[in-house]
Amino acid sequence: MLVLCWFMRKLLFGALALVVIAALCGYGFWTEQRPTGHYLSDLRIELAMSEGVPGDHGNLLGVEPQLFPSDYQNLQRLHRKLAAYLEQARAKGLINARTIVILPEHIGTWLWARGEKNELYQVTQRRDAWQWLEVSNPLRYGLAMLGAQGDDRRADAHLRMKAQQMATDYQQLFGGLAKEFGVTLVAGSIVLPSPRVEHGKLTVGSGPLYNSSLVFAGDGSVLGQPQLQQHPDGDVRRFIDSGTDQPPHVVQTPAGRLGVLIGSDSWYPSNQQQLANQSAQLIANPAFLGGKDSWNGPWRGNRHQPLATRLAFKPGEVSEALAWQQLTLNANPSDMISMSVFQRGRFWDVVADGHGFANRAGLTLNGNSSSGARLLNLWL
Repeated sequence: MLVLCWFMRKLLFGALALVVIAALCGYGFWTEQRPTGHYLSDLRIELAMSEGVPGDHGNLLGVEPQLFPSDYQNLQRLHRKLAAYLEQARAKGLINARTIVILPEHIGTWLWARGEKNELYQVTQRRDAWQWLEVSNPLRYGLAMLGAQGDDRRADAHLRMKAQQMATDYQQLFGGLAKEFGVTLVAGSIVLPSPRVEHGKLTVGSGPLYNSSLVFAGDGSVLGQPQLQQHPDGDVRRFIDSGTDQPPHVVQTPAGRLGVLIGSDSWYPSNQQQLANQSAQLIANPAFLGGKDSWNGPWRGNRHQPLATRLAFKPGEVSEALAWQQLTLNANPSDMISMSVFQRGRFWDVVADGHGFANRAGLTLNGNSSSGARLLNLWL
């Protein structure tokens, strides 16, 4: 009887082990499946602003793309949409060898969603997309959590787990577009751990996350090192570090000496003065503003930054539109030309808002307030 019980117990444990092994194998097989769903993309873009007279000095060309999670399912799909926008700009005579194309903040950050399961792109809430990311990449997510930093370790891990893939995709996509259209391209921004360009290649480290931007030349090569956001604001401060240890720097382009200020960095005169000290002539300002109709809503300010106490407005005193335009204009030396470019579209429950504008000779130049993708052109 004892022998029989021992045998039955062993048989039961063996069966359970087989079930567990089969379940794990099935789960592992499921995580590797990445079918691509069909997606019809709107490739239309409107010329919302065109100022100045065409000449030999080039132009600043802001592209405010309307993007959604499904655009990031694979690089070919995202390339098709951005290339279609640039092709329409070229057809309007807005692209030449001295053109500087400016893309919005975080256009590269959403590359964390590249190559995931269809369900991730179909949910409506960002927290549900994060859950699909985690269950579809259990090993990568677990390892990333072990090395996560900051106050929001989960958000840190989401970006850290795919950082090298994101860096490679970012350079391939935006360096490729710069070469394809023969333009200088300010590739918005991307959040990466300790980004660095080594031997012409964007690499990542194991340090803190930074909101960074690369500038690509007309041959697809990288100009300089990543430009880091100096003063991250809002909730992203919980996992994105300040880049003040690596202040803004200037790169030489066919249209002139160019500096990049990411997001609300454009509000602070000290940032713009650092660029002026390097004889900058042009400033690209990739920006992102989340929240439906927030552009016309109350200005949220940047309460987490000590420098914000010196700004001309207090949160809620003016609209986001007026604050962005006036603070950027106030900080901008009169002899420099700048352009701010915003993202459009929706990323799960995050609606991207904002309307790009330019500053020249002490004046703010606005385009129309149309919805959808927009082009902003300023002849130099």
